[in-house]
Amino acid sequence: MSVKVETLILFGATGDLAHRMLFPSLYNLHMDGLLADTLTIIGSGRSPLERAAFQSQVREALGEHLTEDRIDAAMAESFLERIDYCPVDAGSGTGYDELAAMLGDRMTRPIGVYLSTPPSMFGPIAQGLAAANIACAECRIAMEKPIGHDLASSREVNAQVGDAFAEDRVFRIDHYLGKETVQNLLALRFANMLFEPLWNAQAIDHVQITVAETVGLEGRVSYYDGVGALRDMVQNHMLQLLAIIAMEPPASVSATAVRDEKVKLLRSLRKMRAEDVKSLSVKGQYTSGAVGGQAVAGYADELGKPSNTETFVALKAFIDNWRWKGVPFYLRTGKRMPQRQSEVLIQFKPVPHNIFARVGAPRLDPNVMIINLQPEENIRVKVMAKQPGLDRDGVRLKEVNLDVSLSHSFAGERRRIAYERLLLDFIEGDQTLFVRRDEVEAQWEWIDSIRNAWAAVDLAPQNYTAGSWGPSAAIALIERDGASWHD
Repeated sequence: MSVKVETLILFGATGDLAHRMLFPSLYNLHMDGLLADTLTIIGSGRSPLERAAFQSQVREALGEHLTEDRIDAAMAESFLERIDYCPVDAGSGTGYDELAAMLGDRMTRPIGVYLSTPPSMFGPIAQGLAAANIACAECRIAMEKPIGHDLASSREVNAQVGDAFAEDRVFRIDHYLGKETVQNLLALRFANMLFEPLWNAQAIDHVQITVAETVGLEGRVSYYDGVGALRDMVQNHMLQLLAIIAMEPPASVSATAVRDEKVKLLRSLRKMRAEDVKSLSVKGQYTSGAVGGQAVAGYADELGKPSNTETFVALKAFIDNWRWKGVPFYLRTGKRMPQRQSEVLIQFKPVPHNIFARVGAPRLDPNVMIINLQPEENIRVKVMAKQPGLDRDGVRLKEVNLDVSLSHSFAGERRRIAYERLLLDFIEGDQTLFVRRDEVEAQWEWIDSIRNAWAAVDLAPQNYTAGSWGPSAAIALIERDGASWHD
């Protein structure tokens, strides 16, 4: 699909995500000359606003969320000239006819609809667009995660949207896939002969994926409670990372080839059973403590009532295929952690024989690769090296880092917001970094198996102090296997 949209309609245009990420990203693309002169942006929300009043909101958002070096008054004004506004109340189904009237003859040319709305609105908006004849053959739609809250609801949402838009016109967004380091995983694995021959159960002992947040509810009370860390983070971000790390080499970097391999990997995840729950999973919920030197309240205190929702989850997962037979994948995510951190750790197996044991080096540390996604983006490989010296008292070996810092290696290039890449790909019709329907459903199948197993044993979350790395049971989960979390 190479047809560019000429009109971008943004539902939820007065919301937080649009102000923090979407409009600043679109402005950056405009400033860099990456948006066609003919592209018009129509914001939509429930609030009745005049065009000038909405443009004023966008102007304020740009000033608040862009760095000073990116703000240019003349460029900002030319960007705002692209923007119009049309109120649509998706809940009541009103405003679509007025939107169609505003579009006019643009309805005969490619339109992109971006839904920055609650997931419950995805289906109704798609149906409303179809009823107003805005879902044309060259039109496409983008949806923020989550797509449903389990497999059944996901299928329902996909069916409603699929009634209005063909599958190859549906773009499901996981913003982690827009991060430069996540995309670099493909280059790391498949552009270097150095790694791929070792990327299997013969050479790798285990894999760790950690996504830690320092924040608590942060105004997401109505959304987060009842959803929890498993569905909020594992189902999308972490499983997408896992798929890219563990999938088989695709035939090409085309959208179809990459997503085919991800689906096969996700379907190979071993489902959890009730008898495995306590040995393969940990649920946690933070209590009061301190993060970054600041006292913070516990989850139940923030919520104002007791809750069974987990704010932390640790899992031991297995992939039942030839490449990864017997290799544990440890997943860990939580709120109110000591630091904000997203990383992947590849723990290689030790060398089969230590030739240095008799000359002063009885122990060799196995090689480790650490891929940092945030807050810093870099790749480190820990290797053994000989310390300088005459070795009269024996050979001295030391673990050293081979550090590939993306910020240093590409110092002259601006680090882009993930949404810049995703929005531009959506406008241009490239689906590679978007999630296909069967991917979403494969993810939910695995997540549902965990939730059903939890329910079968009535697993309650264990308390952990805010500012810690989660319940002690999470430490035991990995240390039973002779490994440790990389904190």
